[in-house]
Amino acid sequence: MKLGIILSQTEPETVFNALRLANFSLKQGDSVRIFLMGKGVEIDKIDDPKFDVREQAKGVLDAGGQFLACGTCLKIRESLGSEICPLSTLKDMYEVVRDSDKLLTF
Repeated sequence: MKLGIILSQTEPETVFNALRLANFSLKQGDSVRIFLMGKGVEIDKIDDPKFDVREQAKGVLDAGGQFLACGTCLKIRESLGSEICPLSTLKDMYEVVRDSDKLLTF
């Protein structure tokens, strides 16, 4: 299955659980693409002792999952992006939506 996830928030527990699902899906042999938009592009700034978002994100990357981040949303925040938030476009978001067998939003 091709799983697409659109993540637009920074609430630690919700982001943590979305990434746990991504990691589980990757372990099942699925492909996972995560598009970050709005507040979601701030994912690499989430620091919560209960919910290790960075570790989950690293697991997604290590297992072959892909992150994409809204370039406009990054620019509004005066950010150039990062490994977890690579500068992407609306076309990339469209392709995640178009190509996914299942699409989830958080």
